Amino acid sequence: MTEIDRDIGDDIHPLFHGAPASTEFRKLRKRLVREVREAIERYAMAERGARWLVCLSGGKDSYTLLAILTELQWRGLLPVELLACNLDQGQPGFPATVLPEFLTRMGVPHRIEYQDTYSVVTSKIAPGGTMCSLCSRLRRGNLYRIAREEGCSAVVLGHHRDDILETFYMNLFHGGRLATMPPKLVNEEGDLFVLRPLAFVAEADCDRFARAMGYPIIPCDLCGSQEGLQRAQVKRMLDEWEARSPGRRQIMFRALMNVRPSHLPDPELFDFAGLSLSDGGVAPEAGGPPALFVRD
Repeated sequence: MTEIDRDIGDDIHPLFHGAPASTEFRKLRKRLVREVREAIERYAMAERGARWLVCLSGGKDSYTLLAILTELQWRGLLPVELLACNLDQGQPGFPATVLPEFLTRMGVPHRIEYQDTYSVVTSKIAPGGTMCSLCSRLRRGNLYRIAREEGCSAVVLGHHRDDILETFYMNLFHGGRLATMPPKLVNEEGDLFVLRPLAFVAEADCDRFARAMGYPIIPCDLCGSQEGLQRAQVKRMLDEWEARSPGRRQIMFRALMNVRPSHLPDPELFDFAGLSLSDGGVAPEAGGPPALFVRD
């Protein structure tokens, strides 16, 4: 048993009351806690006394994020204050009472914000077009504003390992760059961190956890807009690879954490001009550490 496993233990936060008592579920919960804690530590996400705005959409990923962060905080392993936040963007049919009732029942500090960005998106996107990109930008701007109003230093998102991999391949195939969503970054204004503590967590584990807990899931397609065809194609490709070679996703994710600038043809990352035979083929990287990530 590792030190992290001993810290997690078998006792459980009240937020998990009613959770399955099976050994399989206990192992899943401990794995999620361990992976989130590892991401927080590896990327130095937590500053003691900070306040985090934990973004809750009502999907399986954000429920899992909130639950695991709450447990880490309860165990004294995450010395920050958590404020859950849901942004109701005015999509037709959105069940506006689900999240407030859930968060109140669970005793989770929260803020519910209503901003009708749906009308803005539908006025600018032609019928049948993909709304996700513009919707996401408007949502992010409002979440940054709320974080500032609430005195938060970080906006915490529920993107997991599979989201990061899919974004990498989207950039590779369609964006012409090697980039993805980093676990930690600073926003363009320079006043907020954007954190992704689920960076090491598999999407399938989020799904299993949320289903086992019986969380009231709100679908992400209430507005009628679907994910872009390109992302759907990437997801199918990764699913097929994983089916043929189980564990392929984890290997690819490890590759993103093992970048060799000297073995990529980008002269901005590595000083190829400075290579000489007398150096034994070693040259300093151009411009300091490799900046492979795009800003949020």
